[in-house]
Amino acid sequence: MLNKKLLNTLVLAALAVPTLAMAEDAPASPHTVTGNVGMVSNYVFRGITQTSHNPAVQGGFDYAHASGLYAGVWGSNVSWIADSGAVASGSVGMELDTYAGFKNTFAEDFSYDIGFVRYNYLGKYTPAAPWVKADTDEVYGSIGYKWISAKYSYGLGKFLTIPDAQGTNYIELNANYPVSDTGITLGAHVGKQTYKGSSAAYLATTASGSPTYTDYKVSISKDFSGYVLGLAYSKTNASNFYNWPTFGGNWGKGVAILSLTHAM
Repeated sequence: MLNKKLLNTLVLAALAVPTLAMAEDAPASPHTVTGNVGMVSNYVFRGITQTSHNPAVQGGFDYAHASGLYAGVWGSNVSWIADSGAVASGSVGMELDTYAGFKNTFAEDFSYDIGFVRYNYLGKYTPAAPWVKADTDEVYGSIGYKWISAKYSYGLGKFLTIPDAQGTNYIELNANYPVSDTGITLGAHVGKQTYKGSSAAYLATTASGSPTYTDYKVSISKDFSGYVLGLAYSKTNASNFYNWPTFGGNWGKGVAILSLTHAM
C-alpha cells in the first residue's frame, strides 16, 4: 500500500514538472534581430537607376526593440557615381546605408516613424570637379493609416554628388495593400525629389536641366514561404541631367524591375 501511494505521488510530480517549467519560462525578449538578402534586375532608388539599368545583389540586418526603437544596415552594389563622371580617380562600387529611428502606433490603425539615415558610398576615390563625394545624411518622418503612408525626407548639407544642396528633400505617398490570405501585396507610389541650393539652381539654367523630378511606381509581390517575388514598374519625368547614353541611357526612364528577397 505504501509503495502504491509513493508511485502515485511520483506520477503526479512528474506530470507537474512541464507545468512548472512553463511557469518559470523567461518572458519573451524585447530585442529582435533579423536579416534580409535579395537580388533585383535593376536597383532603382526614387525612380533613378543606381546601377545603369544592371542587376544588383542586396542585403542587410535590422535590430528592433519592443519600445519602437530600431537600427540597421543595408548594402547594395552601385555604379552611378563613376558612370556619371563624378569620379576623377579611384573607384566606388558599393552603397552601405546605416539608419536608426523610432516607430510606433497610435489611436486605431495609425502609425508613425521618425529617424536618420546615412547613405555611405564605399571606395577610395577622388571626386571630379565640381562634384563632391556622394555620402549623404537625411532625417525623415512618416505617418501612416492602415496600408497608406506619407513620408518626408530632408537632406542635411550637400546631397549625393551635388554640393550646396542644404534643404534638398523628398516627399512621397505610398500604398501597400495586402490581399487577404493570398500572400500577395499590391503597391503604388508617387514621390517628388526637390533639389535646393545654388548648384541645383545653376543646373536648371543649363542644357542638362534641373535635377528635380517626380517619380511613379506600381508593384505586385507574392510571398512564397519567406521568399518574396516582386514585379514593379517605375517611371519619372526626369530631365537630361539623368541621361547618360554611354551607361544605360536615360536613368529615369520607365522600367520593369524583377526582385527576389528573403528574410532571415
